[in-house]
Amino acid sequence: MADNHTRSTPYRTHRTSGDTTVVALQGEIDLLTVPALMEHLDSLTADQFPDLVLDLRAVAFIDCAGLGVLCRALNRSRARQGRLRLVTDSARLLRILRCTGLTGAFEIHPRWPEDLAGTTAAQPVPASAG
Repeated sequence: MADNHTRSTPYRTHRTSGDTTVVALQGEIDLLTVPALMEHLDSLTADQFPDLVLDLRAVAFIDCAGLGVLCRALNRSRARQGRLRLVTDSARLLRILRCTGLTGAFEIHPRWPEDLAGTTAAQPVPASAG
C-alpha cells in the first residue's frame, strides 16, 4: 500500500499574549494528526499555571481522538493549577461538545483570543448553542 497518510501539523500558530499562550488549530484533528498535536500541547502544559487558549475556528473536523487530546490538555492544565479555554463559534463543533457532554467541562468562547487574554470573567458560549 503506497498511500501517504501524512498531514500538515494541526496547529498553524502558537504565540504568547502576556501570560496566555494562544494556539490556532486548523484542518482535521483526528487519529492521524493527534500525535503531533498532543506532543505540542503536552509541552505547553508541562509547567505550573499554564494559561492556554485553543482557537478552533479553522478546524474543519474533529473525531474522538481529537476530543481526547483536548480533554488531555484540559486535565493537564487543571492538574497544574492552570487554565484552558476554547474559542469556537461553530454550531457543528458546539453540537459535538454538547452531545459528548463536554460543554460543561470546557470554558468555551466565541471571540478572538486577544479578547480573552488575561481576562477572568469572559462570557462563555451557552451549552444550548448550535
